[in-house]
Amino acid sequence: MDAWIWIVIVAAAVVVLAAIAFWFVRRQRQKRELREWCGPEYDRSVKSARSRRRAEGELAGRAERRQELEIRPLTNAARARYASQWNELQVRFVDRPQVAVVEADDLITHVMRDRGYPVEDFESQSEIVLVDHPDVVQNYRDAHGIYTKTTTGEASTEDLRQAVIAYRVLFEELVTDGADPDDRARP
Repeated sequence: MDAWIWIVIVAAAVVVLAAIAFWFVRRQRQKRELREWCGPEYDRSVKSARSRRRAEGELAGRAERRQELEIRPLTNAARARYASQWNELQVRFVDRPQVAVVEADDLITHVMRDRGYPVEDFESQSEIVLVDHPDVVQNYRDAHGIYTKTTTGEASTEDLRQAVIAYRVLFEELVTDGADPDDRARP
């Protein structure tokens, strides 16, 4: 064979190897960024999916669906109104903890609706909340699980207390997210 054919073969091999290396490095970077962005939800999704690639695709899909939504911060008036409702809910917890958990779940849904999140069902809510609030989505899942136990009468008082605490973490994130720094005082 002529030398130029060997040069073409070697050049083609170098291009293919460079493309594979580029793809591999890009894939690793995307995986690292997804893991950092999703936090513990990344591991939960990978465990529940059939494959890591499928889980990563689903998480990326959630981010794409989130981009289509118009999520907006609450107005100062809405923030104050919701903070007042939350304080009243916490006071009622002492006498009627089951009712307080149901009200907390309902209040979270109202806040999410006002912000522009989908509220058709719990799964779509939690999937989109993950995109903006990955550190608290597990709290939301835990609280909603206790809420479900509450509706069947299976939740203990300690479960109910834990649910209100978990809802409060998400509530504070939702109410203060997007607020001016001067207005971000805890509700």
